[in-house]
Amino acid sequence: MSSHLTSLSIDGVFTITLNRPDIHNAFDDTLIADLTRTLHEAEADKNVRIIVLTGTGKSFSAGADLNWMKRMARYTEEENYHDAMALAELMLTLNRLPKPTIARVNGAAYGGGVGLIACCDMAIGVTDAQFALTEVKLGLIPAVISPYVVAAIGEKMSRRYFLTAERFSAADAMRMNLLNEVVDANELDQAVARLVAALLAAGPVAQAEAKDLIASVSHRPPTDSVIADTAERIAHVRISLEGQEGLAAFLEKRKPSWIKK
Repeated sequence: MSSHLTSLSIDGVFTITLNRPDIHNAFDDTLIADLTRTLHEAEADKNVRIIVLTGTGKSFSAGADLNWMKRMARYTEEENYHDAMALAELMLTLNRLPKPTIARVNGAAYGGGVGLIACCDMAIGVTDAQFALTEVKLGLIPAVISPYVVAAIGEKMSRRYFLTAERFSAADAMRMNLLNEVVDANELDQAVARLVAALLAAGPVAQAEAKDLIASVSHRPPTDSVIADTAERIAHVRISLEGQEGLAAFLEKRKPSWIKK
């Protein structure tokens, strides 16, 4: 791992921090590779229950690093494709993680930084955070982050902010569902801790199954096959070890085994 990224694992919570405060945690190909690898490592670590993504300093992430963009400008179309696919892999990895993910938005997020937030399951931001999808100002488009940002804020809002590159506030980001909660900076850690506590009280296998369920039923009508699939899923989970433990703990009025005593 490079010095551009730090991680810390405590009591099942794996915090990944973008650590380039001098350039507002902008990312380049090295940071993208490191973050993708770190996410895969956190996914494979059985001791990790929750992943928190945040930034150092005043910004969450300003998106692409200027020096990286200068290099991309000299790439061929094929080289640009492979470069873009690396960022696409990062976004897909974060979006598909079976473990709960929280974006701890400590400040401004632009471009790809907005994409990272959209890929997380939950996001809490500070009151004075600013957001923008600035690509069109450079004659570019927010291509590889678009599936996740459009899913988060909707097509109508995407039409406005993809095309105008306007800045929008934390209050606007919450109204558009990019953020779930907005708090003062001195309350950010407490707000994240409340989410973490709620997540740790739930079954980790059930959470992974629930995330897969959401991906499966999203934007699909309740056809016979979808209904049958949902019934099969709950039947499978009910007889699983975790499902049996959870039901037994509820009936016996005790804490389930996944909650640390």
